[in-house]
Amino acid sequence: MKRWMILPLIAGVAVVVGLLWVFSQSGPQAPAPEAEGGGTPPSPPETSAEPQPEPQVQLAQTPPSVEAPPAPGPGKNPEELLASLTREELQALIAAAGQRAIKAAIQEVAPAVVRIDVTRRAQVQNPFSRFFDDPLFRWFFDIPEGERLQRSLGSGFFVAYQGQKFILTNNHVVAGAETIRVTTPDQRELEAEVVGADEKLDVAVLRVVGNGAEDLPVVRLGDSDALEIGDWVIAIGNPFGLNHTVTAGIVSALHRDVPKPDRSGYFEDMIQTDAAINPGNSGGPLVNARGEVIGINTAIVANAGGGSLGLGFATPINPVKRVLDQLITRGKVTRAWLGIYIGETTPKVAEYLNIEPYSGVLVNDVVPNGPSQGALQPEDVILSVNGQPTPRIRDLQNAIQYRSPGERVTLEVLRKGERLTVEVTLGERPSEEELAQMPPPGASAQEPRKAFGLTVRPNSPELAKRLGLRTDQGMVIVEVEPGSPADLARLQPGEVILSLNNRPVLSVEEWNEAVAQAEGESLIALRVLRGHVQRLVILTP
Repeated sequence: MKRWMILPLIAGVAVVVGLLWVFSQSGPQAPAPEAEGGGTPPSPPETSAEPQPEPQVQLAQTPPSVEAPPAPGPGKNPEELLASLTREELQALIAAAGQRAIKAAIQEVAPAVVRIDVTRRAQVQNPFSRFFDDPLFRWFFDIPEGERLQRSLGSGFFVAYQGQKFILTNNHVVAGAETIRVTTPDQRELEAEVVGADEKLDVAVLRVVGNGAEDLPVVRLGDSDALEIGDWVIAIGNPFGLNHTVTAGIVSALHRDVPKPDRSGYFEDMIQTDAAINPGNSGGPLVNARGEVIGINTAIVANAGGGSLGLGFATPINPVKRVLDQLITRGKVTRAWLGIYIGETTPKVAEYLNIEPYSGVLVNDVVPNGPSQGALQPEDVILSVNGQPTPRIRDLQNAIQYRSPGERVTLEVLRKGERLTVEVTLGERPSEEELAQMPPPGASAQEPRKAFGLTVRPNSPELAKRLGLRTDQGMVIVEVEPGSPADLARLQPGEVILSLNNRPVLSVEEWNEAVAQAEGESLIALRVLRGHVQRLVILTP
């Protein structure tokens, strides 16, 4: 026999011997174990002459670094199960549950989110137009003037109301719109119209014109009052035109008052989040981990390029739910008011009044001829409305503004240490423009003089808050006469004059006196506050 045949022969013999040993070890199958609690064991399965498929071989897998927690045993409640887990198992369970919840929330809400494209007319003024008053000169140089078409975009989402479908978005997204086009996630383009809008809440309701929205899903509206700092939230929208972008973060603060970009007042009682919100997200939903909309994305703290700095703000959904019926049925929101200027009972105020901090709302002043004249007085503290405690300003506002004008309410008031009960018939809250024109509390009977082409009015805490001003001192520029010394110096409405020729002008009397002293001067020096920066402005009358 040749040597090269020896090794294959030995290998074959070894295989045959191994197979004989395996068959010799095979014996009868062990009986099936008794069922739990006793009883007759189940009968063995009947054999079949047909060949059965071989069991699938499962490859051994490397176990994960953190194993999934075991299934709860009989009678073990969730608290006992959590207590039995290691720290690593608990963290793995929380991460898995959180990720699953967020994905489920996105899947539920995203199909109801739409992109909103708007066109509107905007007035265009050439910055050099005041130097070219000759119409022939304008025609010859083709200086642009008048209106032009602007395009902007935002987001929105479908909601259900009494069997109909509407779209919720921000008022600033659709204000002044000539056309509104809605694009759904499946790329359907639908025409929409404004049903109602509210500037104070910055919310608008749209309706799809014609058919096309019948089969579109709607969102569930949650409870924004139940939010807590640290809750997970999801923002869905169309930032920078990138359709249906999803970002996630947490609630980083609650009850924020944020200045409006146009300085026309404040967004009040906002939800602050670090979920990325950018231009184009406005009007989109802020969603909790249960897939409920708890806010409408509204504003951001932006960098120089307009992008988010990680601070976004959303309008809470509960106030929106409270005015939704008025927006749809009336097209606007009518609010009640007491006609008073109010403030918080901070620790210093509380010490002065000898009361507990934040135990009620301070009455700073009463609007002349308003609903509360004769019933309330400055330094009153409103403790409750119809028995409902009002420890903070937002509590008093919510207890009053959603009632009907003409309704009579009972106020519990603390006046100079004595508890009183007074009744007030609520009035209708003026518009934002009307409020801005109201004289501040304690205003002088004098009118500020018009000088240098400037119309001014005294500043106040309420006016500063409405206009988003950095200070409540000085004189606020209301109007600038075209071609006047103030216009040539590029002064603008909304700026605050703090001094005139080094004389502080913190009241009407001081302004009028400083203007009188400046008559005949060849140069007028104004210290002016614009935004966060003071500057010296020189006028040549």
